[in-house]
Amino acid sequence: MNAAPPKISRSNPNVWFAGIILAATVFGGAAVIFFFNPATHGFYPICQFHRLTGLNCPGCGGTRALYALLHGDFSTALRDNALFVGGLIFLASRGIWFAARKSLGRVNGEFFPARFLWTLLVIALLFAVLRNLPTFAFLSPA
Repeated sequence: MNAAPPKISRSNPNVWFAGIILAATVFGGAAVIFFFNPATHGFYPICQFHRLTGLNCPGCGGTRALYALLHGDFSTALRDNALFVGGLIFLASRGIWFAARKSLGRVNGEFFPARFLWTLLVIALLFAVLRNLPTFAFLSPA
């Protein structure tokens, strides 16, 4: 009674290619933001919601916050967009948790289950409303 040997699965080369392209895009975008201050250079996209309504959306100040983070100025980044900074911290910690479980051979499931996405939507909407109220003006970008 000879059992067939297990098949060795090859890694999908498209996954590596997609990862390399994603990493190059992220590092390239970060390099542009690092070298060109969004507050002084006008080639960055303008928030259409803010332009049309005069109100701040949840993403307003995110590019300036990333510029501040890339230059090590955490307090300015929090002042420009605290939700963006908190989201980056959450995304990094979730990625580390996901990678650690994968390296241990445990089943991960989805990177962001639906309950996380719904929670993020509620937090973003609450943040958008609060940052436009005079009492919470400290949440608006400087």
